[in-house]
Amino acid sequence: MSVRERGHAVPVRWRLLDAVERVAAAVWPPAVRGLTGWLLLLPALLLVGLLAVGLLWVAEYSLHELDPATYMLREDYSLANYGTVFGQRVYIDIVLRSAAAAAIVTAVTLILAFPYAYVMVRTARPWVRKALLVSLFLPFFIGQVVRAYGWLILLGKQGLINQALAALGLEPMNLLFNYNAVLLGLVQYMLPFAVLMLAPALTAIPEEVEQASESLGATWVQTFLHVVIPMAKPGLVGAAVVVFTLTITDFAMPEILGGGTIDFIANAIYDGFFQIANAGLGSALAVVLVAIGTTLVGLIFAGLGAGTLSFVSRRG
Repeated sequence: MSVRERGHAVPVRWRLLDAVERVAAAVWPPAVRGLTGWLLLLPALLLVGLLAVGLLWVAEYSLHELDPATYMLREDYSLANYGTVFGQRVYIDIVLRSAAAAAIVTAVTLILAFPYAYVMVRTARPWVRKALLVSLFLPFFIGQVVRAYGWLILLGKQGLINQALAALGLEPMNLLFNYNAVLLGLVQYMLPFAVLMLAPALTAIPEEVEQASESLGATWVQTFLHVVIPMAKPGLVGAAVVVFTLTITDFAMPEILGGGTIDFIANAIYDGFFQIANAGLGSALAVVLVAIGTTLVGLIFAGLGAGTLSFVSRRG
């Protein structure tokens, strides 16, 4: 017996839902519903396709040398731009500086992010967890450039730190426009990303595992080093990949905190395109950046696995 036959009126929202289902069935019949997943995936595929086309275009530009007489790229193909990148000391230094900074920032960020994520996940006090979550997400509401200028206020000649040193009768320190300032800004910027990658991996580790380890005689330090960290490896790998790739491609922190003297590859690419108007050289640097990032991430995946970035289900 239907609802109406029982003397009950059908709610209006049910009728609306029925109408929506009829329209959906007419527009997207059952015969093609197997393609629903691909339809939902289509926007992402289009974006990836546009990115791939853009990279191919950049790669093609990199094979054309700048004509100094016309400031246009020559039509003939050449590897002269790559010869410039790998033949001039300034560009080699930029590549090495960027790779070294990415490695240092990744290591320091993981060291700082791991205990933060662990306490946030394991704490039994709700107010502590909320405070850590607020502190974690608050930087996402502040742009990277704003955060970089915040470091200018703290580290400048007349900044808060040097004012405190002056109040103690100490000489001011040169804390800005150097490599260490760039690394400091990058670590602060990357920390929330690393914590977000580590938190799910730590949440997946049952507390009973740690309790079992300690009940068998292991100290807390031994449990942390030999149980927690190995089991959190997927999160560590995922966080390392994200932090490394974001660092090696960063533009704002080296530009602002480096004062234009501590260039990374992204800054050299910008200069190639917009300062010296050499699209071929800028494109070659972009290809080198993509090659370095892809190679190093591939080596991490090959040696350590894809971590939390893996698409393979681990349910057994």
